Amino acid sequence: MVRGRLRRTDPEAPTVPPAAASSVPPHNEEAELGLLSSILVDYERVLDLCAAKHVAPDCFYNPTYRRIYEVARELRDANAPVNQLTLAGRLRELGELDRLGGEVMLHDIVQYEPTAENAAYYIEQLIQKRMLRELLAQAQRVVQECLTPSGEDAREIVNRAEAAIFKIRDMDLGLGADWRDQIETVSAEIAELISSRGSRLTGLSTGYRTLDEILLGLQPSEMIVLAARPSMGKTSLAMNIAENVATGYNPKSEYPTLGRQPRAVAVFSLEMSAASLARRMLCSRAEMEWSRIVKGYCSAKDQQAIAAAARELQKLPFYVDDTAGLDIKELWARARRLHRLHNLGLIVVDYLQLLHCSGMDRNNRQQEIEAISGMLKGMAKELKVPVLVLSQLNRQPEARDRSGVPRLADLRDSGSIEQDADVVLLLRRPIRNKHDPRYKEAELTPGLAIVDVAKQRNGRTGEVSMLFKEEHTRFYDLSGEVGMRPSEGGVDE
Repeated sequence: MVRGRLRRTDPEAPTVPPAAASSVPPHNEEAELGLLSSILVDYERVLDLCAAKHVAPDCFYNPTYRRIYEVARELRDANAPVNQLTLAGRLRELGELDRLGGEVMLHDIVQYEPTAENAAYYIEQLIQKRMLRELLAQAQRVVQECLTPSGEDAREIVNRAEAAIFKIRDMDLGLGADWRDQIETVSAEIAELISSRGSRLTGLSTGYRTLDEILLGLQPSEMIVLAARPSMGKTSLAMNIAENVATGYNPKSEYPTLGRQPRAVAVFSLEMSAASLARRMLCSRAEMEWSRIVKGYCSAKDQQAIAAAARELQKLPFYVDDTAGLDIKELWARARRLHRLHNLGLIVVDYLQLLHCSGMDRNNRQQEIEAISGMLKGMAKELKVPVLVLSQLNRQPEARDRSGVPRLADLRDSGSIEQDADVVLLLRRPIRNKHDPRYKEAELTPGLAIVDVAKQRNGRTGEVSMLFKEEHTRFYDLSGEVGMRPSEGGVDE
């Protein structure tokens, strides 16, 4: 126990003792003692600061100080004052006062720091030392795994180590969501929505007014599944949305320009190569048919449009990973690195059924898909970024009835996709099936596409009508909003 220390008066940089011997885990006993003293001097302000900084009991290395902090928090939570007398009384009731050093020890703690001005500094010291202790523990675990013959893939160990290190890095961001802060944030959001009469996007704009009206944008931490049968245009729609996010495009509507800031986008394309995606996006933006370009049927105006589109696309914060057969854990690790480097606004995965999960039985595809779906949702929550996941539909719509209209239950391979997803979008083109209830409408409106918002955990559902120009692989709002053109957008020359 520390007794008879000198009082410190400089709030900026209190004296910190040299590091302990290498055999002792990192800690700062003076900072621990100083924080407890600050609590007993001004418990309301300091304990509130501790709560804001998510100072957990295990931030204290000294078990005596850790227990005193726990009891101080319990008193505070019970709306009781926290001082030398109340703390001694409570410890006495628990039969722990003598074991922890008696009233003399509490008296020494109070005298150690007669002011609470240094509390923020002490809190920072405790958080940093706890991070170092955790890092040391994880490093020892990794060393043990590397030295223990198990036959495990080295990439698995690397991914696990990386995830643990990033978790340590985020410790100072909090050990969990503060409920009071969450309620305050949501209350402010609701008040703003009411004042704007519901016309404010709460997430990133998709670039399509009618879709934004239902979704209110792509929300952080949400897993959005876009599902369709093959050749319906799901990759085209996903890439159009990704382009709108990367350019900061927001449809010209009553919505404020929340989505107008360009945001970095990561695309994990397990089916198409990066070159194919670039070719498709370039032609789409220039509104040119690839077949015309291949045959050389391009006027001077067409060539200018392609050049202008290329200049604009080169400026986009767009990152494509086209590794085939990617493992979900490796995808998560790569997304984590990209997010750290570029602060991603959106992640696109094309498509879910092409992912694998190491360690799972490949013969039980349903369980593997369940694991993959759960990890994609976990990735969205960890990175606090919307994750747009493309998925195939099974053949049930065609076998169930002649209309062929897809339902949530038609998501291929596993019902866990529906369960994990926050939003499910089912894409279809009525002109492909003469029994579709909107087939006649599609005959009158060439290119009609239906995006059915079949599930939205925090909002309403319903169908959105869009136009799809297949030759340009580009979707448009049926209302006339044509989306980003080469001459418009949030990317300046």
